[in-house]
Amino acid sequence: MGNVFGGSDGRALDLSNGATEVFVEVLTLAVSALAERPWHFRFAALLTLQDQNVMGRGAVGFDLADVDWGATPQQRARAREFVLRTVDLALTRHRWEELGYEPVSAEASLRRFRVMMASYAPAAGGPPADGGFPTAREAAVACCVRHRVLNALPLWDGCAFCNRPG
Repeated sequence: MGNVFGGSDGRALDLSNGATEVFVEVLTLAVSALAERPWHFRFAALLTLQDQNVMGRGAVGFDLADVDWGATPQQRARAREFVLRTVDLALTRHRWEELGYEPVSAEASLRRFRVMMASYAPAAGGPPADGGFPTAREAAVACCVRHRVLNALPLWDGCAFCNRPG
């Protein structure tokens, strides 16, 4: 069973459970380095919700249409640009040496997600009310001191790296 990250025009990133774990970990390293504004921390929280060791294998993924990109064209453009910058930083192999493994599938997944994100035009009017995008109160503002990444406190103790089995 895999996980799907959906875009527009029928584009989707369909990943195995292992590839999803790698994808989330490398994006978590990048988003933790770049997050500065409230929306950035909300997006970081969305990534923390993709932790299969907490949520279950094959039970994660999100659709770009479910993300609250903002109310104005400027907010939507800034949010989209932040996600692209996050992917671009991950593509530089930012902190990959700390993973403890070679993330073989990461570059291909990131490149496919970047193409999907670059072609995505967030719609005016916002996401569905039950879209699952974290609210401002659910933003990932806590930091795992051991791994230096944002985590989902108070939803669960620890980050995606703390939650790894073994």
